[in-house]
Amino acid sequence: MTNAALFRSLHDPADPLVLVNAWDAASARVVAAAGARAVATTSAGVAWTLGVPDGDALTRDAMLEHLRRVVAAVDVPVTADVESGFGATPDEVAETLRGVADAGAVGVNLEDTVRGERPGLREVAGQVARIAAARAAAPDLYINARIDTYLRGTDDLEQTIERARAYLDAGASGIFVPGVVDTDTIGRLAAAIPAPLNILVGPGAPTVAELGKLGVARVSLGSWVAEAAYAVARRAAEEAFTTGTYTSLDGAIEYSELNRLMG
Repeated sequence: MTNAALFRSLHDPADPLVLVNAWDAASARVVAAAGARAVATTSAGVAWTLGVPDGDALTRDAMLEHLRRVVAAVDVPVTADVESGFGATPDEVAETLRGVADAGAVGVNLEDTVRGERPGLREVAGQVARIAAARAAAPDLYINARIDTYLRGTDDLEQTIERARAYLDAGASGIFVPGVVDTDTIGRLAAAIPAPLNILVGPGAPTVAELGKLGVARVSLGSWVAEAAYAVARRAAEEAFTTGTYTSLDGAIEYSELNRLMG
């Protein structure tokens, strides 16, 4: 079985695929060593690692170069968060997807948010064109179509379902709806969307087992892990610069363990 076929098969509500999103080769190896069946990148974490903010500030070339390192670092399938596709046109999105496939990844997250002077949701027809171009350019990639209705404050269940069906018709493999953790809404989304449903989780969200019972096939931690790692760095710095102590470092992964994972 190819990595791409394996990755597709992991999307099963009976045993949801849990993605503890990584942001570089080292974090990918740490996650894989903990038992990950696949590794997903977080666009925010990758952007921060490369010194830019999240939200289409990173260049396509920088993202792809970084992705190659992540893919090379682990033996499990890797899926990449490509934000809105690193391109203004469907053809440019297609170029991004070809680059992702060439880098050895097996999937992408592709969001329908438009950034710039007037940020908001992309028109359905425009996003459909981008997904169709992506599918034509990379037939084997798992395209996880991200719908940002709940992140953008629309909270419109019917609009979300309508977008999901349109995106699936255009060639998406699965649907990602971040920003919703209400169990009733999640259950209704899972029942109405004829494809694997991905939910973003964090503190206060239902457990993996609870989400699986609701019909969720994929569970992502997104940027939460990267944020927590940077929070440790900030706490350690503040403690060292003020009290001159180092208790924030209690529980850190040992140097020898990290060296072993990188070896």
